This record gives sequence, structure tokens and C-alpha cells, in this order.
Amino acid sequence: MQSQELLSVKQLHLSFRQQGEVNEVIHGISFDLYRNEILAIVGESGSGKSVSSLAILGLLPKKHTHIQGLISFNGQSLTTLSEKDFQTIRGNEISMIFQEPMSSLNPSMRCGDQVAEILRRHTTLSRKRIKDEVLALFEKVKLPTVSKIYEAYPHEISGGQKQRVMIAMAIACKPKILIADEPTTALDVTVQKEIILLLKQLQQETEMSVIFISHDLSLVSDIADRVLVMYKGDIVETAEAQQLFKSPQHEYTKALLSARPSLDERLKKLPTIQDYLDNTTASEVQSKTERAAHLTKLYDQPALLEVHNVEKTYFSNSGIFSKDKGFKAVDDVSFKIYEGETLGLVGESGCGKSTLGNAILQLDRATAGHILYKGIDITRLRGKALRSLRKEVQIIFQDPFASLNPRLTVGQAIIEPMEVHKLYASTKERKERVMQLLERVGLEKEHYNRYPHEFSGGQRQRIGIARTIAVNPKLIVCDESVSALDISVQAQVLNLLNELKKDFGFTYIFISHDLAVVKYMSDQLVVMNNGKIEEIGDADAIYKNPIKAYTKRLIGAIPKGI
Repeated sequence: MQSQELLSVKQLHLSFRQQGEVNEVIHGISFDLYRNEILAIVGESGSGKSVSSLAILGLLPKKHTHIQGLISFNGQSLTTLSEKDFQTIRGNEISMIFQEPMSSLNPSMRCGDQVAEILRRHTTLSRKRIKDEVLALFEKVKLPTVSKIYEAYPHEISGGQKQRVMIAMAIACKPKILIADEPTTALDVTVQKEIILLLKQLQQETEMSVIFISHDLSLVSDIADRVLVMYKGDIVETAEAQQLFKSPQHEYTKALLSARPSLDERLKKLPTIQDYLDNTTASEVQSKTERAAHLTKLYDQPALLEVHNVEKTYFSNSGIFSKDKGFKAVDDVSFKIYEGETLGLVGESGCGKSTLGNAILQLDRATAGHILYKGIDITRLRGKALRSLRKEVQIIFQDPFASLNPRLTVGQAIIEPMEVHKLYASTKERKERVMQLLERVGLEKEHYNRYPHEFSGGQRQRIGIARTIAVNPKLIVCDESVSALDISVQAQVLNLLNELKKDFGFTYIFISHDLAVVKYMSDQLVVMNNGKIEEIGDADAIYKNPIKAYTKRLIGAIPKGI
């Protein structure tokens, strides 16, 4: 690493003015980014990571933002630049990859044109040279069939491919600094590893400096030279990556490192960030004897749900004189789940796990096969019988904000399914039940009259859980229900799900691409690949000794930390 700094932040204070009040979110932080290095900035949502990077790029609303301190790039002050001057630097000298490529890419433009636009703006290359350069960039970021991707619209390619297009766009003008803001959060573990390796390779080839922003410390270990830890607008620790992972100094850093579920032991309860800060982290480990007794009790009863040879085929119209083409999203899948069990369903995007979940919920009916719930074939249910099933089989969604009506208060949202299923004798009884549920999921009675936008992501997920359990279901499908949460909030929600399971006797189908989380939650594990079951069995046994090459690759891609 070279000692010459490329970017310098000195005593940066950042405040937002809202409704006459001034709220300081960054409290005098200082750090340097050196030439040819990868600096990771880690911390939870609200710690100030992303807002600091937006300040560097001059992307914060000037009308509502007050910045004190110095941000200098190559000796030039960025805090005093005009918007016009900033436009020559932004995308050219300093570039950024955003967290969500689908909302960052223009849905009405072809992928190739979006990258070409950057080159047209910042270079004097001819149209043909620009197209050649874009195709070369697509090759560089390891996109398949680059000419097809060039002509494709964002919705026609996968999440990992969209993120690669974003990276191609960011490095198009050979920037000196690349800011990557949570670039792998929503991606499969295998795609995540590919993107991390790609960014590291590109950095080594171009010798650009990278600021890598993440809430996941174990992920950062695979890419960073140096790590900067932020907590509530302050930098609490800075160190070389290897030193920080081997010997973290601050309690908050130790908490971040320990909040992810372990692959080596099965804790009865995950330690949260607050547990560490309060010095109450003693967590019991479930012994092999306890686990064996638990599994014996589970499987010594009739199955609650039986999936027999289920298939789901989608057809695409090929034209007037052609036969419709069929694609099997789920292909001859069979398994059983028992009352009180958590069945983990894992696999890469497109493997069929969410399609299978929707078939079980009867939201998208299976093309073939049978699904028995309490011995009744639910694929044949219609009308009143199907509505009755909806009460017993529920879902917790990935994005609680999208699944909650922004016009309904939290109380109204939770009462609504109770009214649909005619639960409880009166509105008063329902309201009392909602108050109990809010407290049970770690919220307060006062939250009853608030709206979804007034809550954090973790709180909204708790509201979603309260709404799901309001109708007293037996089987709950958790579809990527913690994947968008911070590590620490994730630990709280997973603990809550396990407590509710114990108290109410719930049975879970837990769908996720985060294999460490699935291992912590699951009794039985189903690994899916291309619509088929690749491997099935005891979760601990599969993680310890995977048989199939596909499962080995999935487990091998889990970030381990140093």
C-alpha cells in the first residue's frame, strides 16, 4: 500500500435541517483513502456510512444539508466545488456502484446504451469506438454473451448480471476512486463471492482506490486492505483488515463480528449488538444430545405437510404457428414437514424455491403433483375451503414496507386479516389482541396509531410478523424475510421467530439465500438447483459433510471472516 493519500476527510460534521430542526448525523469524522488500496467502511444502518460517501460525491441536497470540515481529492477541496465542476469529477474521477441495481438502471434503456451514455458524456470517442469499449467492459466484468447483454433491458437479466452492468458503468471512465455502497446485499452467496472477487481483480488491474461500504464484517474480510468501523455517526475503530479481524478493540466491532450465526455451533439464542454493549452475551450452545432428542420428538408424529412430485411449468408464447415453450421452474419435488419443525429451503436465484413456496401457499398453483396439508390435498381446494386454508398457512414477506398499505396505521394493518377471517367477537377484542401482539414482537402499544413510514426496516419486519401471526396460523412461509436487514437487526428478528415458534407451536418453511442464517434456523434442509432437489437431510449433517458438488460450492461461498 502506498502512503500517499488520494482522498482526505478532516473533521467532517454533517447535519440535516428538517422542519426547523437541525440534526447532526456525522460528528467530526476524519479518515484518508490511499492510492491503490481498498478501504472498507462498516456499520449498521444509520451509522453514517452511505451519507458520508454521498457527501464525498456532492450528492446530498444542498438546501437541507449543512457540511463542516474538509473533503479533498488529489489536493482539491470538494466542499467548495460548484455543481458544474462536480459533474466533471463525478463518474469520471470518482465513481459509485449503488446497492440496488434495478432502481439505479434505467428500465427503458438497453444495458449497452446506459454504459455508452457515460462514455459519450466524458470522452470524445466515436460511436463505433464507444460500442467496442462497452463490449470490452462487459467482457472485463465477466458478463456472458456480451452482445446479447448489450441489447438487453435490465428486467431481462439476472440480479448478478445487473450488478455487473453497474460495475461496467462505474469503471467506464477509469476512475481514480470507486465507491461501492453495499453492492452485494441482495445477491446470492455464490454471486456475492463472484462480485467481491471481480472488484478485487479490477482494483488490482487498474490500481484504482476503492471505498467498500457494508454492514457485513465477514464479507469485508475477503476484499479490504483496511477497515473503518462506524457507529452512530462516529468512527470507533480503524485498523488493517487482518489486525482488526484477529484482534478487534472496540466492543461494537466485536459485536458486529459475532452477530452472524456460527457455522460451527448451534446457539440457542443469537447475541445481538446490544447484548455485547451491555456485556450480556453468554449464549447457550445446543448440545448434540439435546438436538437429537428434539429431532426424535419432531419426527415421531404424522407429517403436517406432504409435497409429492410437485411440478410448476411456465409457458411462453413462441408465435402463431409454433408450439408454446415450457419451462419447469419446479421439477418433481417431494418432501415432508412436521409440526414444530423449521425446514430450510436454499439455492441460488432462479432455483425454484420461491415458486415452490407460492405453490404451497396456493398463490401460484402447481402444474402437477399433490400437496397434502393435514392429509387433505390442498391443490384441489376452492372458494370457502381455500379461504379457510389461508388462515392456517401464512407468509412473512421479504420487504415489509411493500407488503404494508402506507395509508393504513399499524393497528389497522394487523386488524385487517382478523376481520377477513372473522376472528374475535368485537373490534374492541381485536384491538386488545393487536396491542398484545405489538408488545410480543418487541414494539409498543403506542405504535398502534402510527404509519409504516415512521418505522425502521427492522421494526417494519416486526409489524409484518405481527400481521402474519394475528390469524393464529400453523404453517408460516418465511420468504427471504431477513435478507434486507442489518446483521444485528437480523439477529433480533431470528431470535423473535424462534421464540414465537416455541410459544405458539409454529412450523416454518424458511426460504433464504443466506446459508449461515438457514443453518441456524433449520432442522431439515432442502437444497434446490434448477427446479430439482439437489440434497435433502439434517441441516447440521449437510453443512458438515455436503455430498453434492453444488451444495459444496454454496457452502464454500459463505463469507468466513479471517
